[in-house]
Parts: sequence; structure tokens; C-alpha cells
Amino acid sequence: MTDLPAKTDRKLGLVIDLDTCVGCHACVVACKGWNTENYGTALSDTDAYGAAPEGTFLNRVHTYEVTPPQGAPVVVHFPKSCLHCEDAPCVTVCPTGASYKRAEDGIVLVNEEDCIGCGLCAWACPYGAREMDAVAGVMKKCTLCVDRIYNENLAPEDREPACVRTCPAGARHFGDLGDPDSAVSRLVADRGGIDLMPEQGTKPVNKYLPPRRRDHLTAPPENLAALCEPSTQGLGGFLGWLDRTLEKL
Repeated sequence: MTDLPAKTDRKLGLVIDLDTCVGCHACVVACKGWNTENYGTALSDTDAYGAAPEGTFLNRVHTYEVTPPQGAPVVVHFPKSCLHCEDAPCVTVCPTGASYKRAEDGIVLVNEEDCIGCGLCAWACPYGAREMDAVAGVMKKCTLCVDRIYNENLAPEDREPACVRTCPAGARHFGDLGDPDSAVSRLVADRGGIDLMPEQGTKPVNKYLPPRRRDHLTAPPENLAALCEPSTQGLGGFLGWLDRTLEKL
């Protein structure tokens, strides 16, 4: 079994804004590309264009329709990958020590040379964030692009996980969540960032920013044409903003 470090110097992780994510899967594609070409063995695909395609992905986006206690249903896109937990059960259950958490930055990794593909870490992870690569026979997981974030051959702006770098909506943020003054920590504090399934006691480093309340009309107009009249001055949300913007042209 593998011991967790008593403490980590930093807590590198992701902050994901569920209010901003549009579910485009650009992060999934970027993750697949980078991790197929760099760290560890390639992420395999089997029967990719056949009747039963299967593949290994370190990041997936789930989409849900959610109905708030008060309000209309909304669609929420929910990206999920390894959360690099402080109390990571996937590490302590590993019989060979292949799964480990780094003391210098808190990143959870797998030494693929020591992995025997037993799957115990996947069973222990309450988030379903680990995937067995069917071809390589080893467990794969998000590495926070550890071979990228420390690569001094890259421009400073490129030294962040591929999923963060490629997100067109700016929904993904990367930094040290152990530093209360870091940009990601301030973002979590300002927006009320939350843990995923805190009842599991794993203390995930990654945080989620909940969707914000949507603007809505207090009373729907009798007809759509009324929205184009000067009376739209009192509207909020997108229609009000559009009307005020067009007036300035």
C-alpha cells in the first residue's frame, strides 16, 4: 500500500465554472491529444469507427437538465476528471505503490511501470475518475499535464493543463489552491466554490463554481413584438442589454 504525504507544499488543481462551461468538449479533445502524445503510454481507442467504439479518456463532460427549487429547468455541463484529493483513497489502496501523491505539489499520479492493472484504485475512487486502458493494461488518470506545466521550453502562458489552455469559454482555471491569495483561491472564495461529494471525506483539491441565478422577466410580454418597443428600457438580462447597446450605435 502507498502512504499519503503528511502535507504538500502546494495544492495544484482546477477550478471549473459550471456557469460558463458550454459543453463544447474542447477540453476533452485537448486532453486526449496531449496525453496520447506525451506522458505515459498513449490513450488507446478500439473500434473507433465501428459498432462498439471504446476509448480511454482522462476528462469527460456530462450534461444534465436541472430544475432549481424556484425557477425553470436549466442545462448544466459538468466536466469531470481526477480531483487530486488530499485524502486520496486511490493511493492508499494501491498494492504496488504505483499510485502516489506528490509532496511538492499535491498531484496524484500513476507510475505505469509498477501498475499491474488490478483496478483497485478505480473501485476506491468515488468519482469514477480513473480508467483502465484496454490496450496498455494500466490505469490512466488526469496528470494535470505535469509534463507541460513545468516545461520551461514552453512559453509561460502555455505552462498550464491542455484543457485549461484550450477552453474557449474560459470555464477552467488552474493554480495553487493551497495559497489563499492565489487567483484560483480568490475565485473560489468570491463565487462560493464547492467540493464534489464532500460527504466522501476525500477533500478534493479541484473545486466547482456553481451556476449563477439567471435573469428573467418579472412578467412575460403579451407578444414578442413588445420587446422591440422603447418600453424595453426597463428590461434586465440579455434583452435589456441588447436594447441599450443598440441605442448607442
